Amino acid sequence: MKLTGIRICLFGILVLMACGKTEEAREQLQQARILHENRQFSAAKNAIDTLRMRYPRELEVLKEALVLMRQVERGESERNIAFCDSLIPVRMDEVGKLKKGFVFEKDSVYEEVGNYVWKQQTVERNVERSYIRCGVDEKGEIYLASVYFGKRPLNHTGLKLSLPDGAYAETASIPHDGGMNYRFKDEGNITEVVTYKGENGLSAIHFVYASDEKARIKAEYTGGAAFSLNLGENDKKAIRATYDLAVVLRDIESMRREKEKSAKKIRYIDSKLAGNGETENVPSSDGGL
Repeated sequence: MKLTGIRICLFGILVLMACGKTEEAREQLQQARILHENRQFSAAKNAIDTLRMRYPRELEVLKEALVLMRQVERGESERNIAFCDSLIPVRMDEVGKLKKGFVFEKDSVYEEVGNYVWKQQTVERNVERSYIRCGVDEKGEIYLASVYFGKRPLNHTGLKLSLPDGAYAETASIPHDGGMNYRFKDEGNITEVVTYKGENGLSAIHFVYASDEKARIKAEYTGGAAFSLNLGENDKKAIRATYDLAVVLRDIESMRREKEKSAKKIRYIDSKLAGNGETENVPSSDGGL
């Protein structure tokens, strides 16, 4: 009889402890709900994560927490879309102003994305000239190109820009491939064009952008026969203007991708909530997933 009484007491203690844990878990869940209602999404997610770690066996509470987590993530996505919708028109106005000095080039047969090129740097205006060209596509990817025109081939693969004080920047080396590095001969003259897209030329572009407008910048064609020139004032201006345009175009593209990602996430969350998928990823009674 004494042993039975002890067992009953122990059982009662365990029941009280379990009830206490459940109550604590529900209080934590309520705190997360309040944070969600106040649109403090990051804090709400942290509260839910803490609840999951502290009370892995409170399955009913965890089911409710999973639904709340999805609602929090949905709220985050809606906020992201609203932010992008408010800022994209502002950035588009900036593009309208910045692109006035550019021409838009696109081959509708071969190209899905067009490019903005500074008016003074179009191919038509620079026939039979060695120079450094710059451009940016509609999505904000900037590129630099070293153009060579002469009687003898260089077979160059890269570009080094330097100042009189010794400071310099280099592009990546682009091997001859007929695309980013192509060459042709016409009536005894050699033309070589090496294009450094994105990261391949960004350090050199930054170098020009950060240099004093009046600084003398030397451009050395590397990887082949020796050849160099000084960047013209119009070419330096083109690189700086192209970089300004690229920054804004890249921001717009980033926000558009964020909108698409957020809209996709909302559709996914709505399908889960509508399909009663609330029990996904709820820990089992043994603490596992």
